Amino acid sequence: MPHIKTAPFDTARLDAVIREDAAFDFRAVPAVQKGETVREELLGVVWEGERFILEIHKRPEGYLIKPDKPTRPLDVNRIKRALRYLAEAAGLTIEHENITLSPTKTPLAEAYNKRIEDFESPDFGGRRIAVEVGFGSGRHLLHQAQAHPEVLHIGIEIHTPSAQQVLKQIERQGLTNVWVVTYDARLLLEMLPSNAATAIYVHFPVPWDKKPHRRVISRAFVTEAMRVVAPQGVLELRTDSDRYYAYALKVFSEGDRVQFDVRKNHEAAIRSKYEDRWQRQHKDIYTLRLFAEAESPALVQDYDFHFDRALKPLDALLALPQDAIIRPDHFVHFERRYRMVTEEGGVIKCSFGSFERPEHKVIAIREHQAEYYPGVPVRSRINHHAHQTIGEYAYA
Repeated sequence: MPHIKTAPFDTARLDAVIREDAAFDFRAVPAVQKGETVREELLGVVWEGERFILEIHKRPEGYLIKPDKPTRPLDVNRIKRALRYLAEAAGLTIEHENITLSPTKTPLAEAYNKRIEDFESPDFGGRRIAVEVGFGSGRHLLHQAQAHPEVLHIGIEIHTPSAQQVLKQIERQGLTNVWVVTYDARLLLEMLPSNAATAIYVHFPVPWDKKPHRRVISRAFVTEAMRVVAPQGVLELRTDSDRYYAYALKVFSEGDRVQFDVRKNHEAAIRSKYEDRWQRQHKDIYTLRLFAEAESPALVQDYDFHFDRALKPLDALLALPQDAIIRPDHFVHFERRYRMVTEEGGVIKCSFGSFERPEHKVIAIREHQAEYYPGVPVRSRINHHAHQTIGEYAYA
């Protein structure tokens, strides 16, 4: 991940840069509570039309400046350019860096790199969609895009390098029917329109034998998938894990009216390098396909994630409970708090929503108003319940 390591410096040096340069939004220092030790500062960045946060980790041997994980852009070159610009604007002494651009490499197909906000009111151009969850190397995703040019193929992958490699292949191959998004598939699925997909592929997910609650396949995921696929559309799972196969078979069987089939060692049209390896090891490959039987009601998501009431004073907001707030269907955890030094305001890092698939967001507070930074959470029912709980603690 792009970063710079600098000699220790007075971070107040950044304040003049922030006030004079529209590329920087704010600097925030820890609002430390009793029992906390936080040595990182935050720097809000507005770079090439995208907002994200840089973390400044202060260590005796030097300072590490890197992007905050929940807000970082997929395009690492964008981060590198912002870090380079920051170092030059503030006159920082770089002792080590990972911000060299690689102009000889294939550029990312930026037009097909989608943010979660693009799915709030998605425009698929009148096309059916196919969704692949965790596409890895992208062999299957790219093969399907070439074989079915009339379908828009949406690849979901949380591993940033894999997403970047597929975007480069989209550029190389001149494909125009692939979108790539780096997000939790379980959350993204909740934003897709009903009856929009011909297929949802989940190929060789991590088995999570010791942490089954982290598995992609669950009753809730299957229900959401059956809403998204059109009648006779398919949810297809492929796995080399005997345990995952048995688990998924049970989950697929739990519906009132289900139609599915099971294949063992079925030859796929395209294989990943991992599947090639498993076949050489003579491992069994299971394919489970669950078919949608009826049209689903239209998706309604009129959830509002604005903070629309008067807030408590800033000091009270920065002293919100440290322990997680647990409700029957969701939780809220105010994790770390920071006070802006370039203006009157604060920043709260928090996680909330589903116990199985939480959101990680930043709440920026200034001029007596609050907003999610850099953008609102996924517009799901559970996230909205969590937002309402946040309001219970944040409103005056």
